[in-house]
Amino acid sequence: MTFARPLLLLLLLALPLWWWRRRRRRTPAVRYSDIGPIQPVARARRWIGELPATFRSLAVGAWILAAAGPQWGADAVEVTSEGIAIVLAVDVSSSMLAEDFAPSNRLDVARERSVAFVRAREHDRIGLVAFAGEGLTRVPITTDYAVLEQAILDLRVGELDDGTAIGTAIAVGANRLRRAEGASKVLVLLTDGENNRGRVDPRTAAVAAKAFGIRIYTIGVGTQGEARLPIGRGPEGQLRYQMMPVRLDEPLLRDVAESTGGRYFRATDGAALSRIFEQIDQLEKTPVQVTRFRNVDEVYRVPILVGFGALALELVLAATLVVRVP
Repeated sequence: MTFARPLLLLLLLALPLWWWRRRRRRTPAVRYSDIGPIQPVARARRWIGELPATFRSLAVGAWILAAAGPQWGADAVEVTSEGIAIVLAVDVSSSMLAEDFAPSNRLDVARERSVAFVRAREHDRIGLVAFAGEGLTRVPITTDYAVLEQAILDLRVGELDDGTAIGTAIAVGANRLRRAEGASKVLVLLTDGENNRGRVDPRTAAVAAKAFGIRIYTIGVGTQGEARLPIGRGPEGQLRYQMMPVRLDEPLLRDVAESTGGRYFRATDGAALSRIFEQIDQLEKTPVQVTRFRNVDEVYRVPILVGFGALALELVLAATLVVRVP
């Protein structure tokens, strides 16, 4: 319970003071030369004589509580935020099966870290684009994080034509973001290769993205030098691996990111990829405005009725059981 005018409760301190002064100034109503015969009766019924003053104090105290504006209710919080519109563009080309992020391959780690990144956001709208030789929107920009997380976990190599179409991925992501509401729009592009497919030049796509106010963060994944890459399938359909040179066009990814005001990161293991997503998470934070309000009911009627009831009892007692002698 709270009070609309809590300072009025200080008036309750006057009641103990009134009782103290009342006891100090008490004078006998009738003078007797010998009170011995009536003293036992006086002691037995003294509490009855105090009832009118008690009920009067109760009435005054109840009315002070009513004047203070007692309120009963619960807090509610309304969160207002423009949030950030984010698109995750994840490479699902066959090279993402490289097993240099032991004990997992690149795609497994990318899925795991992407889900962790989504769970770290609270008020943002996020979409998912998968790309290889072509780009495809898996989840439009949404706040349904459960659907988004499942779509990330469902990313598979082989669902799109093989290759790495970085320019197409940027174009598909930018097309999703350009009509998104909010002051900040971000494309996080994760790849492990060079742009070798698609008709859209990545740098040209980045210029167009910047025109729509989109900032791009690029992440190059994979070890330096060589990695164990799939080169085909065996007679029973199992993947065949071979140590192959790693080709990652870092200058391109850096140019794409920096031209839009973003940053380029290089992840050579799962821990590094986690730190990169954490850095992006910190770079792209939006202040959240919290409005707190209370849904309350005024309960002043109860103490008012209690006060009137106490006053009525005082008047009845003063007219019947406790009669003052002039």
